[in-house]
Amino acid sequence: MATVRQVQVTFDCADPERVARFWCEVLGYVVPPPPPGFASWDEFDRAQPPERQGSAFACVDPTGVGPRLFFQRVPEGKVVKNRVHLDVRVGTGLVGEERLAALEAECARLLPLGAVRGQLLVADEENESCLNMQDIEGNEFCLD
Repeated sequence: MATVRQVQVTFDCADPERVARFWCEVLGYVVPPPPPGFASWDEFDRAQPPERQGSAFACVDPTGVGPRLFFQRVPEGKVVKNRVHLDVRVGTGLVGEERLAALEAECARLLPLGAVRGQLLVADEENESCLNMQDIEGNEFCLD
């Protein structure tokens, strides 16, 4: 049997810290402590060569259960639909109007953070309702 591995989800983006802090708010994640010898991430960042400053940031699940999210600066912008996206589970176990209300409430919480509302996909015979969204740099995710 194969060994179960931990995973890290990596986002390519223009502003790693900004996008990381957005996802901290979405998921209840936190910024991990800075490396040993540094009082803050700003101090660590200033110690890097100029071309590396602001090039990466991360956030973690404070319970240690969820994957680490890593954000890395890339020169190109997003140009096509994501092949992989996160489903933020806000309606688990809910159906019908109750599920729709949970999706709408979470959407309303995320819009002031810079999220963009997409299409609401209403339940059919096979799937429950979900709401397509985009983060502050256009990466797609679903409220599920």
